[in-house]
Amino acid sequence: MATLSGLSRALHRGNLGQSAAMDRIFSGIQPTGTPHLGNYLGAIQNWVNLQEECSSVLYSIMDMHSLTVPKEPAVLRQNILDTTAAILACGVDPKKCLLFQQSLVSEHAQLAWILGCLTNVPRLLRLPQWKTKRASQNNEGTAGLLTYPVLQAADILLYKSTHVPVGEDQVVHLELAQDIAQHFNKKYGEFFPVPKTILSANKIKSLRDPTVKMSKSDPQKLATVSIADSPDEIALKFRKAVTDFTSEVSYDPAARPGVSNLVSIHAAVTGLSIKEVLHQALGLDTAQYKMVVAESVIQKFAPIRSEIKKLQEDKSHLMKVLEDGAEKAKELAAPIYQEIRRLVGFQ
Repeated sequence: MATLSGLSRALHRGNLGQSAAMDRIFSGIQPTGTPHLGNYLGAIQNWVNLQEECSSVLYSIMDMHSLTVPKEPAVLRQNILDTTAAILACGVDPKKCLLFQQSLVSEHAQLAWILGCLTNVPRLLRLPQWKTKRASQNNEGTAGLLTYPVLQAADILLYKSTHVPVGEDQVVHLELAQDIAQHFNKKYGEFFPVPKTILSANKIKSLRDPTVKMSKSDPQKLATVSIADSPDEIALKFRKAVTDFTSEVSYDPAARPGVSNLVSIHAAVTGLSIKEVLHQALGLDTAQYKMVVAESVIQKFAPIRSEIKKLQEDKSHLMKVLEDGAEKAKELAAPIYQEIRRLVGFQ
């Protein structure tokens, strides 16, 4: 299991076991509106880097997955556009990758059915996300919630993807996709590459509870920093960030998770190492350091926030980006899916 930085170096050298032109990266994000700091540092910033390193990169707005949590149609429509605007503003370039809306490529759902027929229910019931999310839905989880990891596998395998950047919480789903690929290959002959898991190096925690990851669904409004937050909102959230009773700035995630989270954020937004940001923090107490980190985030997000507002004013452009991307994605998916139809006996 590699890190994203390791993948970038390997892609740059073209030594992943085949030429870089043969590698294909797939990743997706659920449309929950404007992403937060954790989304940016854990995924989107890496997307921007990877589109420069690999010749075939697909990024999808996973609107079908979002239905596992009930949403009003108007909210979902707006969230799709807001997420797209944010991704583009962060630097994802449709000229260097395929950015598309999942539901516009019908082969995703069609392949998910085939793969679902190869996946046993007990395996799905053991997945931690099923247990966690089912509990949040009064223990009345839907069939979609149970089987969405199979749809994730279809998303990846439909394009014969070789590498998938994921956060730590999604590793078990990638393992399921790997197992499904191997099961399919054993039953129908070698067809799918077994996708490799690429772990994100940045794990950003909640500002109010640094033992859990930053999340938009966190009920504490001060816990999560949105890319679109104003400078005053960002400063307030960092000022209120939970640390401890030691004033010195140090990095020890186990013993000092709150301060260590600030150091991780500071390093990630500035591109400096942990050692370098700790050197900058010499002589500062944690209260002063919080404002240093806040200012770094404000500076990082200022041009992105401005670009998001500009893009949100042109909905037709955002829709065209997703539609054009879906058309190109379908050109890749259609012949692969036709071969799958032949292999399983549909034609």
